[in-house]
Amino acid sequence: MKILLIAATSDEITKESFPNSDILISGVGIANTTYGLTKYLCANFYDLVINMGVGGCFNPIVKIGDVVEVVEDCFSEIGIENGVKFEEFSDFEITNTFKVKGKTNLQKVKGITVNTVHGNEASIVKIVDRLNPDVESMEGAAIFKVCKEFAVPCMQIRAISNKVEKRNRENWNMPLAIQNLNTTVQQIIVAL
Repeated sequence: MKILLIAATSDEITKESFPNSDILISGVGIANTTYGLTKYLCANFYDLVINMGVGGCFNPIVKIGDVVEVVEDCFSEIGIENGVKFEEFSDFEITNTFKVKGKTNLQKVKGITVNTVHGNEASIVKIVDRLNPDVESMEGAAIFKVCKEFAVPCMQIRAISNKVEKRNRENWNMPLAIQNLNTTVQQIIVAL
């Protein structure tokens, strides 16, 4: 099985742990990820794309360091502000939400893909009220969309580095999240 691992940053992936998989470091964000993965899939064929990365968590049940499988993701900011209310476009054919079948025994969660990471209490309340996500990232839905367009199976594996709250990096645990992420993805690949 030919596997492509994609991460936003080189910090999120221990390259020497995956000698038999191709690795793409896309850069942070929707635009970088869409461009990088599209360019890569135009030149290469893969049986599976695994998006691995860290993310913030809204769900109080999910703990820092936990590794989850995102099976639903959306671009949370595509729409219009109608006065004080946010609405998705209804007059354009835009696929904004993507769902995939779970492929692991990990906890299945709902994600949102954002251009701006939430760190303001008012905006956190609004996004939870509107979409009720479990996790957020800056790349997930972009990978789901590109893989759908190329008809390539994919999965999104996220390790929780922080709770989504007023920004406080002292509460984050990136080393734990990255270690757990890499260990879990290695186990997933061995099990395939």
